This record gives sequence, structure tokens and C-alpha cells, in this order.
Amino acid sequence: MSLYSKRGVSAQKEEVHAAVQNLYQGLFPNAFCKVYPDYLGNDDAFVNVMHADGAGTKSILAYLYWKETGDISVWKGIAQDAVVMNLDDLLCVGLYDNIVFNSTIDRNKQLIPGAVLEQVIQGTQELFDTLKTFGVNIHYLGGETADVGDVVRTVAVNGTMTCRWPKDKIISNDKISPGDVIVGFAGFGKASYETAYNSGIGSNGLTSARHDVLDHFYADNFKESFDNNLADEVVYIGKSKLTDKAATAENIGKLILSPTRTFAPVLKQLLENHFDKIHGMIHCSGGGQTKCLKYLPGEFTIIKDNLFDAPEIFKIIRENSGSSLREMYEVFNMGCRLEIYCAAEDAGLMIAAAKSFDIDAQVIGRVEAGTKKQLLLRVAGDEIIYG
Repeated sequence: MSLYSKRGVSAQKEEVHAAVQNLYQGLFPNAFCKVYPDYLGNDDAFVNVMHADGAGTKSILAYLYWKETGDISVWKGIAQDAVVMNLDDLLCVGLYDNIVFNSTIDRNKQLIPGAVLEQVIQGTQELFDTLKTFGVNIHYLGGETADVGDVVRTVAVNGTMTCRWPKDKIISNDKISPGDVIVGFAGFGKASYETAYNSGIGSNGLTSARHDVLDHFYADNFKESFDNNLADEVVYIGKSKLTDKAATAENIGKLILSPTRTFAPVLKQLLENHFDKIHGMIHCSGGGQTKCLKYLPGEFTIIKDNLFDAPEIFKIIRENSGSSLREMYEVFNMGCRLEIYCAAEDAGLMIAAAKSFDIDAQVIGRVEAGTKKQLLLRVAGDEIIYG
């Protein structure tokens, strides 16, 4: 059993998928988000999309960093994580403007004071103000903040996004076909609209990242930061403190707490100017590099043999945990958090658009005919097959 499973977490969310398998799959079952008829406007030319997500256990890392250093500003990054995990999913079905956001914050009031809530709420609005300068308009309509200390150890920061959109401007992934190439966008580095280096970790796999990287000091001193029923052998088994130096950031804490990058500015340009050339999009979130298997419109083999070299944070995680490459690429995005599927002749303009915002991009693989949905990774001299 993997360390991830021993901590009560599933990379593939098998039980969740089983629970919802009999629900309505939407107008475009292969689309990255569920797309509904226009219940809001009752117009056949439009659709409705609603999506819910959040920062996950990354909020626990913010809690630890804040308690250890006193730097309360890290909570603004958690606000961005909760927004982007919604927004970049919507981007993958073609939505990028006139979106409504509603937040949900559940806290343990004994541990999370109003000053933290203020940082999260202000951070949310500041991100929306920045995105507005790129023509991505998100309307913040408030939300629910609940004091539920009996349920939540520290704080859970989540949100819901809703949008009404033209039906003929949806990226459904149904155009993905053999012969397509896959353009990968890096989640690491420093985009032109970011203020600091981004490690690329996003908001998935943070349970493993936290326990694999951080020293047992945190188990001894912050028992509210983990499930006390877990076996001691999987709790904070790493060698690092959050304040330890890192090569590409001020310290390990800032590296692992890098706010999830949004690709909204570059995707707005591509969707407005090259919509017909985009065959599909995948946000490599839960499930990491295997996420694509869930959204293929046919029994194709995906080959990824030119992924980015894994950035520092993932090397630190693997060195501490001893996890196999198979598990690493299934749990983490490994530096590549967005995939665009397109014809080979159109890859250059996708790459150029990303690089105009100082985001690295390259052809990372291709789509081939197959007898089942399968992913073949070639990394570090190894060949790994999923599916």
C-alpha cells in the first residue's frame, strides 16, 4: 500500500467516482467540467457550468507556517489556491469571463481568528482585481463562513464558481483524436503576472507533500494539524523544517506554499483567437499526469515522453519519501499542470502564447490509436504504463 493510501487519501478518488457514476453526466461527458443545459436562462444556445473545489490540505501548511513564523500573509495564497482550483477547471471547458464566485470557509474558531479570515477574503478580491486587468471578470458574491470546530481541526477554504456560456464555445474534448500532440504548460517558474517564483506544486498531493517533507517536530508540536488516528510511521516523516533554505525560494515553506498558478491570462487569448484549433484541455490536478485518462473520447493511447524536468519541490518530496516514480506522477503534476491537445502544426502558436507571459511550454507527448484508454510515460529512463 502506498504512503498516500496509508494516510487515508486516494489519488484517483475511486470511491467518489463510484458514488456519482449514476448521476447525469452532462451535455458533454468527456468535458473537463460537467456542462448542463441553460437552466438559468432557458436558451438552447447557452449552457450552465457550476464547479466546486478548494485549497484542500494546503491550508494546514499555511497554518503551520503562520504559527512558526508569524507571517499571516501566507493565507492570501490559500485564497488563490481555492479560486484557481475552480477557475482553471472552468478554463478547460472554454470559460474565461463573467464568472460568479461564492466562497465557503469552515474554521475552528479556537485556532483560526478573524485576522486569518480577513487575509483569505482580501486575498480573494485582490486576485480578482488582478485578473480583471487581463479581461477575466469574476464577480465575488460573498459566501458562507462557519465556525465548526467539532468538524474541522483548523480551517477549510473552498469555493464554487458558476457561469452561463455559449454552447458553441465549449471545449468538450470530443475533438481529441490520434495524431494530436499535447502541449504542456509549466506550473513552475515566474509568470509575468506573478510576484515570486512558483514551485509548481498547485493544490494536489499536499497531504503527501506535508508528511513526506516535514520533520516529526510538527507531529509533536501541532497535533491539530493531522489525523491523530494515523500510524506514527506515516506522520511527518521528512527531514525539513518550513524555515529551512531552498534553492529556488526563500525557504521550504514558501516553496511548498507557492499559490496555485492560474493560466487564465494566456488561455483567454488562446480561446478568443484560436478556439477552433484547441481539441481538448486537461488540468493536471487530482491524479497528476494520469488525469487525462478520465476525459479521453475514445480508446486512445497517450504517450508522454518529453515532460519537463521535475522542479525542486518534487525532487525534495521524492528524496524524503522514497516514493516510486509511478506514485509521484500519479499524485503530483510534476511541474506540468495544463495540457492542450491540438494538431501538430498548431503547437507553435500555443507555445508562443504561453511564453509571451513567461510561462514555459513545450510538446510533451501525443495521442495514438489504441485498444483501451492507456497512458505511457517515459521519464528518467523508465517506462510507466497506466490504464
